[in-house]
Amino acid sequence: MKSLFFSVLLTAGLSLSLFAQSDSLSAINANWKKEKIAPGVHLKTFWFNKTLFNSNQNVSILEIKQKKKLEFDLGYEPKKLIPTSEYGKRSSAIAAMNGTFFDIAKGGSVDYIKSDGKVINENRLGKSNTRAVHQKSALTIKNGKLSIAKWNGQENWENSLDADDIMVSGPLLIMDGISESLDTNNTFNKTRHPRTAVAVTKNKRILLITVDGRNENSAGMSLFELSKLMRWINAVDAVNLDGGGSTALWIHNYGENGIVNYPSDNKKWDHNGERKVANVVLLKKR
Repeated sequence: MKSLFFSVLLTAGLSLSLFAQSDSLSAINANWKKEKIAPGVHLKTFWFNKTLFNSNQNVSILEIKQKKKLEFDLGYEPKKLIPTSEYGKRSSAIAAMNGTFFDIAKGGSVDYIKSDGKVINENRLGKSNTRAVHQKSALTIKNGKLSIAKWNGQENWENSLDADDIMVSGPLLIMDGISESLDTNNTFNKTRHPRTAVAVTKNKRILLITVDGRNENSAGMSLFELSKLMRWINAVDAVNLDGGGSTALWIHNYGENGIVNYPSDNKKWDHNGERKVANVVLLKKR
């Protein structure tokens, strides 16, 4: 009986290992559709037909080489909400992607945002006056170049960061090539949703990433699955941003309305389901 029990465990372990290996190979060997958007900027898209995490997954990646003629910036509204595409258009941006978490009823970010040295929103702390898990990392922009920072445990950490623009968000997925620990009991982490993320690769490229979800064409990912995908696309730093119905990637003059992915807020598999958001990450020409 004991022999049979250990045989079942071994078989289950081998099956999980084979699934994991199959997933990684599927991501690494995917024949991504690659389109040039601008010098140093390429869009990569791929639809995984039941080949990633045993599910349909639609992934879009805007890959950016940080060049002198390009710069990152933040778009925001302190109190109201507008679609990601509108932020991009009014900033004459090359691209825009939804940013960090916000108050869907009253507008404004619930996470710290600084723009051009001015604090726009402070962190809204929890009942115990502690940081939310999505307030323990940040996108930082200095001289137009983007990087990812990890909370150092200090109360006023954001104010110590050497950056012109700061967007606090999270959870952090990978830092310096090491996967961050995620709470296995947190429903937000375990459940599949549309996801938005930013990553820095081994060769210093910046990746703006959307994963579609809440549709039979794309299941969405848990944060554990998203973290694995980040490793397979060569990220050394990666952070989760606001996702769900907010997930949207817009590119100037792209397709029918500029929206690359399939936002889920209208519950349709099209490019018209944008949710209004409080802030975005922008890619612009200098």
